[in-house]
Amino acid sequence: MTETDSLNGWADLAYSSRHMVFEHCAEAIALLNPFSDRLGDLNIAACKLLGYPRQELLELPVSKLFGHQLADLIVFTQAVMDKGRGWTEELSCNCKSGERIELEISATTLQIKGEQHLILVMRELSHEKYQRDQAHTERTMRGGLIEWRNILNLFQESERDNQLLLSSVGDGIYSINSDGLATFVNPAGARMLGWEPQDMIGKNIHRIHHHTHADGSHYPVEECPIYKAVRDGVVHEGRQEVFWRRDGSSFPVEFTSTPVISDGRIVGAVVVFRDITERRSTETQLQNALDELKVLKERLEEQNAYLQEEIHIEHNFREIVGQSDPIKKIIKQIDVVAPTDASVLINGESGTGKELIARAIHQASRRNASPLIRVNCAAIPAELFESEFFGHIRGAFTGAVRDRVGRFELADGGTLFLDEIGEIPLELQSKLLRVLQEGQFERVGEERTRKVDVRIIAATNRDLRQEVAVKHFREDLYFRLNVFPIQSPALRERPMDIAPLAAHFLKQTGKRLNMSGRRLRNSDIERLQNYSWPGNIRELQNVIERALITSNGADLNLDLPDEPKNTVTLQPSPSSMIMTDAQIRELERNNMQAALKAADGKLFGKSGAAELLGLKPTTLASRFKRLEIKLEE
Repeated sequence: MTETDSLNGWADLAYSSRHMVFEHCAEAIALLNPFSDRLGDLNIAACKLLGYPRQELLELPVSKLFGHQLADLIVFTQAVMDKGRGWTEELSCNCKSGERIELEISATTLQIKGEQHLILVMRELSHEKYQRDQAHTERTMRGGLIEWRNILNLFQESERDNQLLLSSVGDGIYSINSDGLATFVNPAGARMLGWEPQDMIGKNIHRIHHHTHADGSHYPVEECPIYKAVRDGVVHEGRQEVFWRRDGSSFPVEFTSTPVISDGRIVGAVVVFRDITERRSTETQLQNALDELKVLKERLEEQNAYLQEEIHIEHNFREIVGQSDPIKKIIKQIDVVAPTDASVLINGESGTGKELIARAIHQASRRNASPLIRVNCAAIPAELFESEFFGHIRGAFTGAVRDRVGRFELADGGTLFLDEIGEIPLELQSKLLRVLQEGQFERVGEERTRKVDVRIIAATNRDLRQEVAVKHFREDLYFRLNVFPIQSPALRERPMDIAPLAAHFLKQTGKRLNMSGRRLRNSDIERLQNYSWPGNIRELQNVIERALITSNGADLNLDLPDEPKNTVTLQPSPSSMIMTDAQIRELERNNMQAALKAADGKLFGKSGAAELLGLKPTTLASRFKRLEIKLEE
């Protein structure tokens, strides 16, 4: 055996010995990773204490073990990570049997591969108390009679020594006789009550400092727990009570009144009390902190749920693509308006990338560290409008099983993007206008008024001026939104951007579908530029994706409807240029029905009516409802 082999053997033996010591240590020891909410390791004693097999504990979230005290666990963990060590006996754990055990936990930090972990040493409080009592009993029994005599002598010292001892205690202490008159008051108690000890001796102590409840109502002496100890010989406690000072002020206290029995007869009581003003203040601060933590936790959960929802929404593209004049104009407008908090109204046909413009404004603003919350106004039923925007409290209506944070509250400090703003019913627009003007709202079922700081970006594919003219949209809401208008151009208005957009989608979609290596030919670009794109950028993206899926080799198989770009449009005569609202609605209705007929009654999906019209499925459904189009027609 070489010297190296010998050293390696000793190292393995040392590691094995350390692991054996950890594994078989009588104390319950666990390694906690606070960032993954998992136990990294634990010994046999820890498994026995918690009642779980080791593998099950390693897979179980720590928050489940302490779920009923999650906030307390977070506070304790953060304190240990800040100070390097900590101790508590305020936590309890859920065992596998369903029993909840009170724990004493000592914790220290440990760096493992550059990440901070916590070493927890856990003891069951009831077991610890039992062991301490057993040890004390054994020591007392070993001490024998000599120890007992020493203890007895200690408490049989002179009255003067007893008074000196009581006088040095920081808690308030006084004694009363069987008539309720004070026979002794220590300096700390007299000082807390604003009296001199000699001024209290011989007086009814209840009338001095316990005569009134905290709310100012009279406190009858026969109800006083202090005097009950004199009558029934039982120890009484007071926790939610106040004592009154000589100057008329009061302070919260905890006290115990213990009867004094001599020769089988109650001769008085000893009262020990403590001013808990500072503790109450600390508890109030802690409760406020926990309440704030709960509110933040709920908000984070709602934001997380919203962001998880957003992950599944396929955005048109990650950056603005194009070099045409309309795109350059939009970029300049974004640079101008983004640093401000001005409301922005983005106009444009469906599929032109209005949401992308809104995201670009938010990312370039001072609010970019806060969320951009998107609301599709066309997809919200009228009866759920207030709940969706402003939230509700539990029990506000049937089905409201818990409090819910609304979109305005989620966007506090950030940006709220109101997509398809023109689809909001007229009767609900006034409620939206109020929160935009005042920055205040109430959750459904709640009287508390909440304030928010939200920037509004709205988008629509409808002519809101025309909607205002025909009384379908509030004029004051329109002017509130239209502070800085931006026009999102249709794809047919920026033909020079079709080639870079197609290349962008080809690369993006090819990577997502794992179909790289495809190419666009000059003939493909020419076909794309000669098409009118009624569905705009969204339709272009779909065409590229469909071509990728159906292509066999490197060349794409473009499938475009046979629609020339320059269609002949009949120009109305001057006398017929103006149409009534009823004529416009009838024209729109006929167009919808024609699209439905062309799609053989298919509403959504490939070659459906929504695709032919270049509309989102939710927008199409909303239009059908507004125009009272029935499918059976």
